[in-house]
Amino acid sequence: MKEVTKYLRKKVLVLGLAKSGVTAASLLHKLGAFVTVNDKKPIAENPEAQELVEQGIKVICGDHPIELLDEGFELIVKNPGIPYTIPLVEGALEKGIPVITEVELAYQISEAPFIGITGTNGKTTTTTIIFDMLNAGNKNPLIAGNIGTVASGVAEKARKENVIVIELSSFQLMGIEEFRPHIAVLTNLYDAHLDYHGTKAEYAKAKGAIGKSQTEDDYFVYNADQPDVFELAKQSKAVLVPFSTQKAVEGGAYIEDGYMCFKGEKVIALSDVVLPGKHNQENILAAIAVSKLSGVPNEAIHKILTTFTGVRHRLQFVAEIGKRVFYNDSKATNILSAAAALNSFEKPTILLAGGLDRGNEFDELKPALKNVKALITFGQTAPKLERVAKEAGITAIKRVDNVEAAVPAAFELSEEGDCILLSPACASWDQYKTFEVRGDMFMEAVHRLK
Repeated sequence: MKEVTKYLRKKVLVLGLAKSGVTAASLLHKLGAFVTVNDKKPIAENPEAQELVEQGIKVICGDHPIELLDEGFELIVKNPGIPYTIPLVEGALEKGIPVITEVELAYQISEAPFIGITGTNGKTTTTTIIFDMLNAGNKNPLIAGNIGTVASGVAEKARKENVIVIELSSFQLMGIEEFRPHIAVLTNLYDAHLDYHGTKAEYAKAKGAIGKSQTEDDYFVYNADQPDVFELAKQSKAVLVPFSTQKAVEGGAYIEDGYMCFKGEKVIALSDVVLPGKHNQENILAAIAVSKLSGVPNEAIHKILTTFTGVRHRLQFVAEIGKRVFYNDSKATNILSAAAALNSFEKPTILLAGGLDRGNEFDELKPALKNVKALITFGQTAPKLERVAKEAGITAIKRVDNVEAAVPAAFELSEEGDCILLSPACASWDQYKTFEVRGDMFMEAVHRLK
């Protein structure tokens, strides 16, 4: 960890706990700051807050009182999930108090350079593949952010010989000032999180911030098939490195003559890549670009891409039973993600879908249902999905209580050679605490079939 003195005797408010808040508060305390933590959860129900009290950190729980702004804080470190529209944050910004996220703190203390990955879809898969490739290439990577451990906790332990591979959300990127990844990656850009950002323009601005502090010594890897992404990439001073699944691109990664290539060099045959899906080809090309820029040899890249079958809950291969293949895509919490999963398979598919009703219809899913021979529904959105399936010409439709019941129901409707795919197109919160829990329940039910 770098020797940082800028927080010595500085009054800092850590707003919101969870893992990132706890880590940030503890770190700032070590750096000599006068730390106050404010979390909405009452202290009696808040073990994280109680732990900080034991460290001698001041904790205020139960609400976000506007009166905190009268205490003369010089900085606020905000949990990414807390919106900027709450009175406390709005008031701080009006007073000119900087509001950062914990990622900025991580950058300030880190001895290691960063590779930052953001985008609407594919962040976790791309981050994981990059980490695995760098690891196979002996580049001493550490993984952080939404996919791994808290960024500032990783940065505290990192050394110069390491590189931190970090998945970044738009929420986190809104709170950066100096954060400068040596390599930035923008996988794609679609409408998302508009309830938080208000407009797609504001969402795009947050994503584009990943490159705002880069210099000519850095790289910005971007999806050349999306004009909106290219416009954001051009705002960075870094060397632009495109990737494309649709055309050969100069100075970047692309597909040509059945190979994934980088700057004219054939890196791996498409037929050797085991991870399915056109959308995953984008993720892989981005990872190849980063790995080649980092000096990873083709042998290490090949080793990963011939064995990597997916991140847990993201189009993850689960098992083959009775000549049927099972895939867990519980992370598909929206229509776009579910459509991408469905388009990854040409074989007849039994789709398991449903979950929290956020008020949207599912007509956009119709084109992706072309290979779906049967639909098993569950959760609040079951009637809406069933309507769309009928309109798409699917006649085998069955509603069940939950994911666990959906697995044997799907197996009964399937035949040898079919794919049984959990890709819910909905959040899990009507029945399950997280999409991870939902995916675990699916996999347990699959293994029970054995």
